[in-house]
Amino acid sequence: MMKWAAVNSTSIAAIGYDWQKHELGIEFLQSGAVYFYFAVPPEEYRAFMAAESKGGYLNRVFKTRGYRYSGPYPGRGRAA
Repeated sequence: MMKWAAVNSTSIAAIGYDWQKHELGIEFLQSGAVYFYFAVPPEEYRAFMAAESKGGYLNRVFKTRGYRYSGPYPGRGRAA
């Protein structure tokens, strides 16, 4: 099951991670759109959560890794 955490970011509302499936979810702040990324190792999730700038990490590091993804989906509501 994916556990979501609200994050301090100007572009991302929440980041979720499923430790068994190694799936990462990102809910965007303005649009509310949600994307899911697959085969994301736990250390990548930890690095993402530890990044000072979540949006910067997403664009400069995470997206360059080429993880398979699906979305956008309608928002899941307020960050949990």
